[in-house]
Amino acid sequence: MAARPTWQGHLKLSLVTCPVALYTATSSANTVSFHLINPETNNRIRMVPTDPDAGPVERSDLVKGYEVSKDEYVLFDDDDFDKVRLESTRTISIDEFVDEADIDRLYWNDPFYVVPEKGVGAEAFAVIRDAMKAAGKIAIGCLVLRGRERQIALEVRGKGLVAYSLRAHDEVRDAADYFDDIPEVKADKDMVEIATRIIGQKEADFDPSQFRDRYDEALKEMIKAKQKGGKGLVEAPEPDDTNVVDLMEALRASLKGSAGGKAPAKKAASKKPASKKKAA
Repeated sequence: MAARPTWQGHLKLSLVTCPVALYTATSSANTVSFHLINPETNNRIRMVPTDPDAGPVERSDLVKGYEVSKDEYVLFDDDDFDKVRLESTRTISIDEFVDEADIDRLYWNDPFYVVPEKGVGAEAFAVIRDAMKAAGKIAIGCLVLRGRERQIALEVRGKGLVAYSLRAHDEVRDAADYFDDIPEVKADKDMVEIATRIIGQKEADFDPSQFRDRYDEALKEMIKAKQKGGKGLVEAPEPDDTNVVDLMEALRASLKGSAGGKAPAKKAASKKPASKKKAA
């Protein structure tokens, strides 16, 4: 396996334990990224750590500090962080099982592939995996990842498991803080019926292979144009707001336009969607 593991440790279900590795399930390798450049020299800017009194310092010589009061810090080096060793630092202990529907989609976060290490642990991994599949539940456990203890959800996928980090309760904002000010509007019954028909005409199977980042693609086209000496201008007009007066007319035109487009994809009875997980 070419990729390097994000985390290595053990997966534990009661007294059954096996060594596993976590691999990041997503990639941003093809996304356009930029560096800061001085336009007068075309030199790439280097961010140099600087002490206001001592001047430039080596990043490797720095430690982390937690500010307990104004300009007063408690310092931590790598050895200090190594001393904080919870069970979840090196072990994913499955604490409980829940139904997938019980986890609000707002809490789902980054996915990781869970793979057994080669050797005697493969059989124990298979036992845990197959028991989870038979139960049809989502396993909940904890894991210290990237300097924080995270609650994670594990589900069976093929021969392996997928672990999703879950956002903490205090990380999710209360929807009422944003939705309470939405005015109470009773939608016209006929308009809702037409909008429902438009939705039906646009029904299709979920196919993530069709998704693409058009903004990223436009940036790549602009990069090519600039390499050839052009400006590479890419723009699209913003749509006009739909006025209440012509809302019914817009809905009828949309319904007619949808009917004139290609027919919606038929759902395959035996084909499982590529991903059932909710985007965070």
